[in-house]
Amino acid sequence: MPARQRADARRNYARILAVAEEEVATRGADASLEQIARTAGVGSATVRRHFPTRRALLEAVSQTQIEALCARARDLAAGDGDSRTALLDWLGDVVAYSASIRGLAAALAHDGAGPDSLHENSCTAALEEAGNPLLHRAIGDGAVQADVTFAELITLVVGIALATESHPDPAAQADRLFRLAVAGLSPG
Repeated sequence: MPARQRADARRNYARILAVAEEEVATRGADASLEQIARTAGVGSATVRRHFPTRRALLEAVSQTQIEALCARARDLAAGDGDSRTALLDWLGDVVAYSASIRGLAAALAHDGAGPDSLHENSCTAALEEAGNPLLHRAIGDGAVQADVTFAELITLVVGIALATESHPDPAAQADRLFRLAVAGLSPG
């Protein structure tokens, strides 16, 4: 949020964001924007002025966790451990976070409108910037197929999160599906 906004606008933004974090944690990414406005004590127009789209609100709510995932990616990339393990550990964390809140996968999904649509999503763009070094290192080490793209990895994460939203234990099921996707169908 721009620092040059009026003090009341900054307070409204902070209050809306705090309420949105609670609502999204309780009701998922489809939390009512009208309820968020009522609970925050502001009008719907004020919520829309600060967050013109649901995606913008979800990105703001997700910012702290996305920053933590990016920091973890940078730490893993700076390490000298096995590149495939580092990439898969980090992707596992992204899967776990994506499955943690019903509907959150929509905040990571790109709309497919064009080759750069992935970059119109600040959460995914930040993850891509942080995760690409892990992917490129694993590709360079021959531990991952050379034609794998970050967009494909995010699509896999989003698909798993969407597929497990209604499961009684979405995090556990998402982890199982991610491990199955990585290991393939071959035994042992």
